[in-house]
Amino acid sequence: MKNNNINYLGPVPLQKTLLENFELYTSIFEDFIDSNFSPVKPYIPAIGRFLITATFYEDSFRIISQWADQVFYLWNYRHIPYFIVVSFLFLNILTMTIASTLLVMRKQSLIATVCLICVVISQGFFYGLFSEGTFLLRNFSVIGGLLLAFSDSIISDKRSLLTAGVPMIENKDPKKYFLLAGRILLVLLFVRFIIAGSWSFSKILLILVGSISCVSIVIGFKIKFSAILLGILLTIYDFSVNFYWSYGYQDPHRDFLKYEFFQTLSIVGGLLIIVNTGAGELSIDEKKKIY
Repeated sequence: MKNNNINYLGPVPLQKTLLENFELYTSIFEDFIDSNFSPVKPYIPAIGRFLITATFYEDSFRIISQWADQVFYLWNYRHIPYFIVVSFLFLNILTMTIASTLLVMRKQSLIATVCLICVVISQGFFYGLFSEGTFLLRNFSVIGGLLLAFSDSIISDKRSLLTAGVPMIENKDPKKYFLLAGRILLVLLFVRFIIAGSWSFSKILLILVGSISCVSIVIGFKIKFSAILLGILLTIYDFSVNFYWSYGYQDPHRDFLKYEFFQTLSIVGGLLIIVNTGAGELSIDEKKKIY
């Protein structure tokens, strides 16, 4: 006999895939950050630019505090004429201080970015460091951070013009290329972070999570979530491992940890810029909005 008590409830809903669940929960996390940290959001770009340029401020202070050692090395070991050495170091201090301040204040960003990139390249030639792999990774990444800071200035200038009612030609907007180049180069700094220093359980865990986040940042998929997650992990790691301030001024570990501390801060600064600007047009996140 036919059972007439069976009710038809419609098609059985398909279970969400792992990717769909990931996108759902990351979207909830991003919405939570936007709604609860909105008072801080206007200050994020400036903080990010400052952290990116912090390594230049630190270099300026290091040259001043170690002036005699710097001059002695370049003059006696690199065999560069004394007058050129003194001029080079003085010009480096002046350029890094002024250009970094201009970039943080978002004033003459193009000139400031070009000047700081020239400092990076000139230091490589004068100190003879282009043959060192870690130096190349470090400085390419610093350039990536500078490009991100510069792209942030472009986006902010564009928003100001749009607010004023000035029409913009989107197809000729170069910010997407700076954002893509900056994202790729910034990841190189994380690669340098992986191969440098001692290994520990916390660093291995950070590498595993960070590697996935780096891939996500490069391809521009759920980039805001990845940048926030990686930024939090790196900040915790930086302050818990690279605490150079606990060592004496004569301790050789102090300079090494100080260098690592500011390098990691540069990564965090670039990640903050990414959180503020987004991935840009050349990313999966942006393409998903279109299709």
